[in-house]
Amino acid sequence: MRFLFCFAFLAAGAATVHADTFVYASMAPEKAIRVFRLDSADGALTKIDDIAVEGAPGCLTFSPSKKHLYASLRSNATLAAFAIDAKTGKLTKINTVSLEKTANAAFICTDPSGRYLLSASYAGGKVGVHRLKDGAIEEPALRILPTAVTAHAVAFSPTNNWVFVPHVEPDALFQFRFDSETGTLKEAGKAAGGKAIGQKPKAGPRHLAFHPKLPFAYSSDELGNSVTAYQFDPQTGLTPIETLTTLPNDYKGPNTTAEVKVHPNGKFVWVSNRGHDSLAGFAINPTTGKLTPLGTTATEKTPRSFTIEPDGEYLYAAGEGSGAIAVYRIGAQGTLERLRTVDVGRSVTWVTIAKFD
Repeated sequence: MRFLFCFAFLAAGAATVHADTFVYASMAPEKAIRVFRLDSADGALTKIDDIAVEGAPGCLTFSPSKKHLYASLRSNATLAAFAIDAKTGKLTKINTVSLEKTANAAFICTDPSGRYLLSASYAGGKVGVHRLKDGAIEEPALRILPTAVTAHAVAFSPTNNWVFVPHVEPDALFQFRFDSETGTLKEAGKAAGGKAIGQKPKAGPRHLAFHPKLPFAYSSDELGNSVTAYQFDPQTGLTPIETLTTLPNDYKGPNTTAEVKVHPNGKFVWVSNRGHDSLAGFAINPTTGKLTPLGTTATEKTPRSFTIEPDGEYLYAAGEGSGAIAVYRIGAQGTLERLRTVDVGRSVTWVTIAKFD
């Protein structure tokens, strides 16, 4: 069974990256999305385009076909759709739609069928569903569901009939049954992170990433500075297994976690630390889903977003506080070797990758 999820286009494959692989970065202060070509030989990035947008871009996501890119423009609470040229990586705007003023989307994600765009509103405490047609976002929204403030992400289950929405302040993953024919969401309780072994109260799940092959998922816990492992059951949803810190034992400074990503081969998971400014790595036990710490790797200031290229050879960490992207080669044992730093602009709020065959 193939696992489908939102946080990146991650797919197992050969060790060589196809020439037509592009990196997209949200430049919030510049109100632009910057496009780079990825060099398969050494992971280097070459800027090829900037596209101006109507607000400060945050989360970026692709359609399953990679023909379209969607962006949350957070400063004016809109969602934007773009067509992608597979040969050049360049973007052409299709349309934008407006959300409620308090519903600017911290996270957006297409469903695995590519028929719907889901959004999570951090300030508004809502989950939205928009229908997609020929790449365009239709309006009005099919439905807007009130949840709770600090709704921070959307993740689909491997079976495509569950949707999970991490909420920081309620300290829970809100669970919904999803009807892929109608785009309907039905509330199905919460997976409380606080019940995980080793987790502090009010850990605050922020993002969620599923294992590409096995029935496990992993959350970055924003307030607890931790990662929580979950068992996935197609009938009941997620159950927390364990929680581990993302920080060195001797670190006493301020910190919150942000992104979480699982390697395409399913052997490793990383979580970004904002404050310690590092990437915490863990090896995944293929039988239990539990984690073994691999230590932390220094990265750019305030690493709000990072991504892994689809063949799993390189990792790209965006510094919201530095305006630079750190490029790493991923070792066979999950080590991260920093290859270069790419200065991008004043701030990088999101980074993601699309590979075209």
